[in-house]
Amino acid sequence: MMKNGEKYAVAVRRPDGEIEIKKDSYRGITTKCALFRVPFIRGIFSFIESLSLGMNILNYSASFYEEEEEKGAQISEEEAARQKKKEDLVMGVTMIFAVVLAVGIFMLLPTWIAGFFRRWISGYLGIAVLEGVIRIAIFIGYVAGISLMKDIRRVFMYHGAEHKCINCIEHGLPLTVENVRRSSKEHKRCGTSFLLFVIVISTVVVMFVRTDTVWLRMVSRILLLPVVTGISYEFLKLAGRSDSRLVNALSRPGLLLQGLTTREPDDDMIEVGIASVEAVFDWRAYLRENFPESSWSEEAASDRQETETASMTAAEAQEPVSGQTVENAASACVCGE
Repeated sequence: MMKNGEKYAVAVRRPDGEIEIKKDSYRGITTKCALFRVPFIRGIFSFIESLSLGMNILNYSASFYEEEEEKGAQISEEEAARQKKKEDLVMGVTMIFAVVLAVGIFMLLPTWIAGFFRRWISGYLGIAVLEGVIRIAIFIGYVAGISLMKDIRRVFMYHGAEHKCINCIEHGLPLTVENVRRSSKEHKRCGTSFLLFVIVISTVVVMFVRTDTVWLRMVSRILLLPVVTGISYEFLKLAGRSDSRLVNALSRPGLLLQGLTTREPDDDMIEVGIASVEAVFDWRAYLRENFPESSWSEEAASDRQETETASMTAAEAQEPVSGQTVENAASACVCGE
């Protein structure tokens, strides 16, 4: 899935081998109220929007598998509507349960475990650091564990394809299978990095909140989560647009962790990634604007003419390109992009 502004596209490889593309728009709450776009506040709502959109996209892509399983079965429109309503309800309950479970496992459980070490570690600072270490260990263990699952491994391969497509464009290369394959699968704006920032920053923030009882510490972790999320989001945005040595050094742990959440995709997956990018983002115009001296321009110009004639409407062809950025082109795998 790739997102550019309010537009997003989902490309799915159907069981028959064809790529189906769904284009739509998504107006989240951050576009409806200026307050929700204020720094350190916008991160909370952007995270919720990304989670909601991501769950919808996963549900949509999974429906292709269900169609193949039920191939040949005929159902009425009324039955289809009931199934859709049921699926939406299940998805909503699943998302709420997933959030509650994540908070319990990654925020509250480390606090509870660290409490057992108070008899050996008297200082509050030491307990807070230990809690952070436990939280990071649980998170890495969880990611490593699910990466062993066959279906999740394929999801991580598509995750890698998304990163490689964006890196290909950002380095001034035409979006071809060959160029994408040679591009890096690491990206500083990845949601994996965001989650690691949340864990690390939460460790720092709780050092300033002293409580003596375990249940108060747990409550404080929940109450501080919006603050931690807002700070983490702003740092992720900074990392995406800064190339300073300090920012790169602080981003490095997240990039290393992406070794677990991304896998090298095959060429079929890369083709799906390219199709998704091209549905919402004019990468040729972006390269002409930002890499005018690249040697690919003549070949790309010819290819652009053929592609636009075949797949773009006249209205789409007249849309302004100025101001487009690759940062806005990929938000399936990058929180808030």
